[in-house]
Amino acid sequence: MSRKVAIAIGAHPDDIEFYMAGTLMLLGKVGYETHYLNVASGSCGSAEYGVSALRSIRATEGRAAAKILGAHFHPSLTDDLEILYTLELLRSLAAVIREVKPRIVLTHPPQDYMEDHTNTCRLAVTAAFARGMPNFKTTPSRPVADYEVTVYHSMPHGLRDQLRRRVVPGAFVNTSSLQKTKHEALAAHKSQQQWLDVSQGLNSYLLAMEDMSLEVGRMSKRFKYAEGWRRHLHYGFCAEKSEPLAEALGRNYQSNETYERGLEEP
Repeated sequence: MSRKVAIAIGAHPDDIEFYMAGTLMLLGKVGYETHYLNVASGSCGSAEYGVSALRSIRATEGRAAAKILGAHFHPSLTDDLEILYTLELLRSLAAVIREVKPRIVLTHPPQDYMEDHTNTCRLAVTAAFARGMPNFKTTPSRPVADYEVTVYHSMPHGLRDQLRRRVVPGAFVNTSSLQKTKHEALAAHKSQQQWLDVSQGLNSYLLAMEDMSLEVGRMSKRFKYAEGWRRHLHYGFCAEKSEPLAEALGRNYQSNETYERGLEEP
């Protein structure tokens, strides 16, 4: 199966824009059909609005951001802090995977500063793994499809895991030409500015995204702005040497040779 489809799966509205949007847009520019899904609704991201109103606001903002990115929007599946590794949620996310049939899945890293991110990662990985298992039922029911899928994990917030250890990308994607559009898409989440400033001290979420993109670019020693990625182990997903990001993005993709050497057996 060779359909050129990619999906970005984030935890909350604005996570895709922070960590994955540049790569998703580059894939769209080289002919990939792109999809955009935030697992949670953003229901806890305000001290001003109630849950029902905020769900509606964040969904509207997410749709606007996905349109800017040129991606198909998928509705959220649950609320903030309710992204738990449950059968119900897994069945729902697996249904999306079976419907979309992505060749590339972009999602959070296995370790990050908050559990919604790490649980989104776990759910995305298992949903992709279960794509061809007829005895695993999805909600709603979707037919199975046996094909190669490669999962890539973005960088954790602050480029550190939850125990403060520095995390190094396995590869860099050049997002310099798309940084302005990343800003525009992130700015579409207007309800988040004051909330993040108050709750997490980010001093403008737009500047926080800019700083992270610049830092990953510096780490690449080649690109001004970049997003970092680590490829999931291939077992049950794809061929061992499968690198669809590298194949699709060409000179906008750079492997981190130091990281790759560290994976080699002694």
